[in-house]
Amino acid sequence: MCTCIELTTRDHYFGRNLDLEQGFGHKVVITPRNHDLLLCSGKVLTTRYAMIGMAATRDDRPLYAEAANERGLAMAGLYFPGSARYFPPDATHLNLAAHELIPWFLGRYASVAELRDDLSRLRITDVPAAPDLPVAALHWMLCDDRECLVLEQMQDGLRVSENDVGVLTNNPPFAYHRINLDTYLNLTPRYPANRFAPQTPLHPYGLGMGAVGLPGDSSPASRFVRAAFHRLNSRCEETEPDSVAQFFHLLDAVAVARGMAYTADGCPEYTLYSSCINTTRGVYYYKTYENSTVTAVPMTEAEMSAPGLSVHPLHTAPSFTVL
Repeated sequence: MCTCIELTTRDHYFGRNLDLEQGFGHKVVITPRNHDLLLCSGKVLTTRYAMIGMAATRDDRPLYAEAANERGLAMAGLYFPGSARYFPPDATHLNLAAHELIPWFLGRYASVAELRDDLSRLRITDVPAAPDLPVAALHWMLCDDRECLVLEQMQDGLRVSENDVGVLTNNPPFAYHRINLDTYLNLTPRYPANRFAPQTPLHPYGLGMGAVGLPGDSSPASRFVRAAFHRLNSRCEETEPDSVAQFFHLLDAVAVARGMAYTADGCPEYTLYSSCINTTRGVYYYKTYENSTVTAVPMTEAEMSAPGLSVHPLHTAPSFTVL
């Protein structure tokens, strides 16, 4: 399970909760400019732009869960079981394996507008990153500070959807989530009026009652509605501290505590980490389940022009003071 959001105050921010039952060797990884990445097709991708994000690494290759490049383009993959469909490579298409989409688009393009031609010929292939790794069933949220898209390859082919709410969770497909929001159109963060029976003296007995009916469970559909409600009604100052704090508050509203959702084989999923990338400035912020202190990793010029990947292990030890 995962939740992804984007938000613009003075700068543009992009990030997500990553919910799993265990870690995957993840750390903050910076891929520099002019870095060669061998693709499953045998071709070599030489990155034009540097990128930063959360990734596992395999044979000097970053396997990004989410990232943003130095020009402000950002992308995240979210679990999409039951709906994702990958196909064998086809010479008439742009063939990319699921784990190659983020480095391909972020390594080559500065904006959503620039990459649309690639989307028209994209074919996501069923090739694993390594023989011992599974092919993850994913869909993707891709955005800059002007446009936001959802990419979903299903049985009938690739669907590219305009995302006007700036939120993505998991299965069902985005079209369902978007229509499902209509169910909750009467909710409001404002002090509610008596619409039940205006002729009868009914009064709110507490704040927040305009949003009674907002779903609170951890299912993808409920997290989508809750994240959209919080994100679309978000108000904060435009300073960096206020914007970052607000972004993590939005993610906290859909975070999963250990023990609240179990996999089919009995493992509890939980929010391994939450991330917030200032895509305007190239700063990656994160906190982990164990450590709620926000850590900032800026993408420096030295790392963006380095000869290889820059890897930043996570600060996961609890950080607090006992009085």
